[in-house]
Amino acid sequence: MNEAKTREPIPEAVKNVYYALLSPFTTLARRLDMNPNTFTTVSFIMGIVSAYFAATGQLRLAAVFILLSGVLDTVDGKLARESNKVTKFGALYDSTLDRYSEVVFFFGLAYFFISTGNHLPTVAVAMSLGGSLMVSYVRARAEGLGFDCKVGIMQRAERLLLLGIGGLIGLEALIIAVWIIAILSNVTAIHRIVHVWQQDQENTSTDTEGS
Repeated sequence: MNEAKTREPIPEAVKNVYYALLSPFTTLARRLDMNPNTFTTVSFIMGIVSAYFAATGQLRLAAVFILLSGVLDTVDGKLARESNKVTKFGALYDSTLDRYSEVVFFFGLAYFFISTGNHLPTVAVAMSLGGSLMVSYVRARAEGLGFDCKVGIMQRAERLLLLGIGGLIGLEALIIAVWIIAILSNVTAIHRIVHVWQQDQENTSTDTEGS
């Protein structure tokens, strides 16, 4: 199979520091025997709160809560692995609430833009939502068919980081962030389709040579 040729947008060293900062929280949660799904649920609630603040134009608060949602989403996965509580239902629950969280947040953002007469950014929100869902769908469908599909430059962590930073800076920066997501999330979805096609072609070629 072809390996991903692109580098991760977030450097591995930065991820390692981030995970190290979260270690005390996951260690405490593990000692308290907390269920990873609890963090998944709280992460989703944070996403709903973020959507509310986005809809009411409180963009910096929306940014804070969307970043907190992302942090808790990382904690649930890390806790599940470290406490050996990885389950198929947990994976489904996490992925499903992640998608709902993004949908609700983008709806809140669209409501804000429409209510303030910023119709063009609303188009970017719609494109971002569609692209974000397709990035996740293509990977899930591909992996269900037995392909590797972790490539791409606009995965969920990058999307939340862009939205959070943009919202903290201000309206103009947030609009730019949404446009970046609108374009690159769809590029990522297409990249993943091409990546799976290349693997399928390679597998077909190998099967032909071996017959």
